[in-house]
Amino acid sequence: MLVNRKPNKSFRLAKNSKIIRAIIQAIQEKKGEKIISLDLRKIPEAVADYFIVCEAGSTTQVRAIADFIETEVKEKCEENPYMHEGRQVLQWVIIDYINVVVHIMLPESRRFYKLEEMWSDAVMEEHEG
Repeated sequence: MLVNRKPNKSFRLAKNSKIIRAIIQAIQEKKGEKIISLDLRKIPEAVADYFIVCEAGSTTQVRAIADFIETEVKEKCEENPYMHEGRQVLQWVIIDYINVVVHIMLPESRRFYKLEEMWSDAVMEEHEG
């Protein structure tokens, strides 16, 4: 069965929602760097309400951050991801919670794909790493 991928507009996330806090805390605990959140709620073509983007120094750290995010969000918010991608190569792992999409990237992948530039209309917030 195919599920509608569009964010649930009747359930808009707030900037300080529990799932966003849990994701950012999990990244910080596993020493993710250059953490930003992009508020996409005012962008009509956006596929989520928020993107959270961070860097990891190695593929081992990419995996550790991704695993810990899923564990923490499950424990604190009782939510499983809709899907995740990139766990085979670990250059860029995406964890999709429908309204929030997490991007865990190696620095070279982040420089190449330039998500912040692609979504430059979004309100960006930096978080301590």
